[in-house]
Amino acid sequence: MSHTAISVQSCFNVFEPTIATIDRVVDESATVKSFFFKGTINYEPGQFIMVWIPGMDEKPFSISYHSEESFGITVACRGNFTRRLHQMNAGEIVGIRGPLGRPFTIRKGNACLIGGGIGMASLGVLVDRLKRGLIIQGAKTASDILYSDREGFNEMLVYTEDGSAATRGLVTDVLESIYKRFGVMTLYVCGPEAMTHTVFEFAQRNGLSMQASLERYMKCGIGLCGHCSCDGLRICMEGPVLERETLETLTEFGRFARLKDGRRVTIEEYRKTGGE
Repeated sequence: MSHTAISVQSCFNVFEPTIATIDRVVDESATVKSFFFKGTINYEPGQFIMVWIPGMDEKPFSISYHSEESFGITVACRGNFTRRLHQMNAGEIVGIRGPLGRPFTIRKGNACLIGGGIGMASLGVLVDRLKRGLIIQGAKTASDILYSDREGFNEMLVYTEDGSAATRGLVTDVLESIYKRFGVMTLYVCGPEAMTHTVFEFAQRNGLSMQASLERYMKCGIGLCGHCSCDGLRICMEGPVLERETLETLTEFGRFARLKDGRRVTIEEYRKTGGE
């Protein structure tokens, strides 16, 4: 049985999945793959889509590649859902719902894009749209580095925790020196929340504009279930991209998140479980 790939953006909506055929799969690293679909979707950098595997579950992913002919998502293999997705090949089908959420707002002036781990996926299209700015990526080890050969990322600064590639250290270690070199800039951030919170504190100290994409377990994506709540703010609706001024009002930011069953846990525990 063959399936026709989605080819017009009006086919997608936020309330029910539209069947789409995987066009091709690209290995980005040892544990990360990108899945591409023909056609396009009306998407702004920082928004997300819900991807449904029939008979299994539905999960949120940022669109990491976007053009008039195709779009793609970049997926780290973490749990049962992503393991199943990683086993899928071109020609197989998923359901897509979206786009959803609040995107990044592109500001004038210097830009610094800071990504950690799979958080780089949320910044991919933003890099394409900006066509300027300093890109900084943090990874645990050399095999985790994303997009090193991608157009627009050729001058990216990379830091690995174990020093197996590029410069050893954390991306947050170099913020002060970069600020002294480049001056006032807008920070666009996505990655582990501990990293994001450190960047937030840096931006706050220096009065810099900052926008961060937060990761929370999202079940419905349309503000109904409350699983992604952060101090009552629905990350799937009022986020996932939040300005520094909003982050300043959130007492749970950098401290707590909710698991699939609704329990509030520390950010460290949430990250270890992958939000499950």
